[in-house]
Amino acid sequence: MPSYCYETKGGKVVTKAYPMGKAPKSITHLGCKAKRCYQAERVGAPALAGWPITCYGSGVNAAQAGELREHFRKAGVPTEVTRDGDPVYRNASHRRRALKCRGIHDRAAYL
Repeated sequence: MPSYCYETKGGKVVTKAYPMGKAPKSITHLGCKAKRCYQAERVGAPALAGWPITCYGSGVNAAQAGELREHFRKAGVPTEVTRDGDPVYRNASHRRRALKCRGIHDRAAYL
């Protein structure tokens, strides 16, 4: 049976098993109502916690930070770049597009 995730108002995520397609929209867990959390059920995808990230590995020299900002802007992927030259990615999709516009492919990533 597949597992389904439910989140309480306090932010605690509870996992319950139900037959396929029979999971209710909400449950009561220890006296608290918990609504189904589709975000927590995503398998194989990175969690949204931790975004945005500052990527030091795809950064440039601090003197080239302005050039990198301009490159992202011209490529249609506006990206914040720190004074040190490190791009700040908002989410996995943004990271993938920003790396692609620079010709970088991260083979070890979840992308």
